[in-house]
Amino acid sequence: MSDINNRAVYITRLSKFLPNDPVMNDEMEDFIGQIKGQKSRSKSIILRSNGIKSRYYALDKNGKSTHTNYELTYEAIKGLIGNGFTLKDIDLLSCGTTSPDQMLPSHASMVQGKLGCNSIEVISPAGSCNSGMLALKYGYLSVLAGMSKNAVCSGSEKISTWIQSKNFGEEAERLEQLGKNPYLAFEKEFLRWMLSDGAAAVLLQKEPNLDELSLKIDWIEIKSYANEADTCMCAGAVQKENGELIPWRDLSQQEQMNSSVFTLRQDTRILEKNITRFGAKFLVEVSEKHSFNPSETDYFLPHMSSEFFRKIIQKDSLDHGVEIPEEKWFTNLHKVGNVGSASAFLMLEELYNSGKLKAGEKILIMVPESARFSYAYMHLTVV
Repeated sequence: MSDINNRAVYITRLSKFLPNDPVMNDEMEDFIGQIKGQKSRSKSIILRSNGIKSRYYALDKNGKSTHTNYELTYEAIKGLIGNGFTLKDIDLLSCGTTSPDQMLPSHASMVQGKLGCNSIEVISPAGSCNSGMLALKYGYLSVLAGMSKNAVCSGSEKISTWIQSKNFGEEAERLEQLGKNPYLAFEKEFLRWMLSDGAAAVLLQKEPNLDELSLKIDWIEIKSYANEADTCMCAGAVQKENGELIPWRDLSQQEQMNSSVFTLRQDTRILEKNITRFGAKFLVEVSEKHSFNPSETDYFLPHMSSEFFRKIIQKDSLDHGVEIPEEKWFTNLHKVGNVGSASAFLMLEELYNSGKLKAGEKILIMVPESARFSYAYMHLTVV
């Protein structure tokens, strides 16, 4: 035990890959299309609230894919290579994503195949936004325990093909046949104007860099609140009135098309009720466990799906006595969009490469996941 207590794990390199050119708000439907050729009733309201000005799609203007998810991840990981570290040196590959290209093989297996690295341990944590943090924690614990010499951990998303209008055509047609407006329910359209594609990766090693700054991982804490809250976001299932999910495999092919069962949907009422209260509650717990004062953090990197939640996070944190001054917040939501499992990696990569960091500074990262509500916090020290 004393040996482990003397060990440490460092983030020594960070890299990202954002596909193609940034897509501005007025260009979005050029890539993801209009449903039944009709303009969205909710787009302007949602974009005004979420504060996103641009995002990235692994699509061209004909709606054709330019990259798969595993290719996005591959490109991000390639950026970690250099200064004597090669693909053949990777000892553990841990890749989180909400949007794998297929059910099987696993996402990490596809990335490994594309990398052409050695035969190594790979893992693909399930979930949505916190799948990236789970991937990072697995790599951290493996290196800390001495089970791996190093770990490459990633978060990535290829969401754009999920939110293309072609995926909602059957549902819109059915609504028209029933004499209803062929508009999507808000729970489905909400996410069309929020989500983005991209990937980011980090290299974890036992020793810090000799000639540049590294980030020492002090701790990573993750907790699920699925025992306290109903499903808020899902894909591959239909949600009943009582909150239960009907799996896609229990639906006929026609029922699957009529309900756009494989698209992402989010109940914004459940989201608003639960997402921030769990975060403040958990932050109190981790601050007590690790004896640190969140207000003394030098940089706070909150993953937010929308700027709408900024003031709510601030209020809930203040109510719980763990307020973090807004001048310490660092986000890039407005220019990269909500990239799910990659968002925390993308914020950290930008901050690390900004030239702002100084040895001794403390960084706190917060990642909520609304699927069935979980939270992750990570604390880092610049060394």
